[in-house]
Amino acid sequence: MSYNLEFDVERGDFDKAGEASRKIKKSLMQIGVNNKIIRRIAIAGYEGEMNLAIHSDGGCIKLMVESNCVTLALEDVGPGIPNLDLAMTEGWSTATDSVREMGFGAGMGLPNMEKNADTFHIESKVGEGTKIRMKFNL
Repeated sequence: MSYNLEFDVERGDFDKAGEASRKIKKSLMQIGVNNKIIRRIAIAGYEGEMNLAIHSDGGCIKLMVESNCVTLALEDVGPGIPNLDLAMTEGWSTATDSVREMGFGAGMGLPNMEKNADTFHIESKVGEGTKIRMKFNL
């Protein structure tokens, strides 16, 4: 089995933020992925999608389903993360006050992605962007 989807995420588009995660969840349900695994993927996907909308200059989410795993790959076009160790710390955030007033920016996005994925890899270059790859075993 092989199944792929791709979603664009625009910077600051809070009207559509969360839409990709909902579509990913629905698609995984339709192809019969275990509900406990779907929950973990949905949490990680939503956190990633919100990070793209809040912190990046735009990017995309790719869903790849294979017989033994589901992969979520997120890639943005900048601005990049200056300190990955700090960014992975629970509660640390660079979200603006206006984003926090909407209920986002608690500093749990990257830690929640790492916690819910079976494997988590992040790389970032300031001025270029960030790439995240999460795998979920089936």
